Amino acid sequence: MRGVHEPDTHPSSLPTRELELRHYASGASCVVGVDEAGRGALAGPVVAAAVAFPPHLCPHGLVDSKKLTPEKRAKLFELILQDASSVSVGVIGPSRIDAINILRASHEAMRRALDAVAQPVCIALIDGLAVPSLPCPHVPIVRGDGK
Repeated sequence: MRGVHEPDTHPSSLPTRELELRHYASGASCVVGVDEAGRGALAGPVVAAAVAFPPHLCPHGLVDSKKLTPEKRAKLFELILQDASSVSVGVIGPSRIDAINILRASHEAMRRALDAVAQPVCIALIDGLAVPSLPCPHVPIVRGDGK
């Protein structure tokens, strides 16, 4: 059992950038962050994005988009498109959501986003819980967008 003062070294407890750099240091050539939007909406699609940055690049201030001002979000969007080695999205529409449920639709959107990454994905860092049937190994990180 872990002592009270012993640091937690489980991957999901690390800041995501630190975890990403550890994977690159251990030989991974493509580490991708994945998150979804739209699960809380009453109508419309669920969208997942998969983004990979080269090991030496990551926009400063990249956090949960809900914590950003619209101006900061727009600026980070520009920086992501400029600096990322790959950006892809997966979109699942309302009729598919109704057919399979929102959780499965979120997972399907993540799979689609990962399938569209420009290079082979070594590991995906997923915001949330484990996702069945992803096309690559992944580390689930609860509240990962805030880490």
